[in-house]
Amino acid sequence: MDPTNQEIYQLVLHDAPYVIGAYAILWVALMAYVGIVFRRLMRLEKEVAVLEESMERRNAAK
Repeated sequence: MDPTNQEIYQLVLHDAPYVIGAYAILWVALMAYVGIVFRRLMRLEKEVAVLEESMERRNAAK
């Protein structure tokens, strides 16, 4: 192998754990964000369902 390429590969492989770690942190943060947004969406859907039911009962009582 060419000495220049060998030096480049050694530098890249030396820094690979940091790059892999950074991507792992980003993926974990993204999954946490998506989970939080999903939970909020589910809670809002429940609230809307309760409000719709309340409105139907109110309209039926008239």
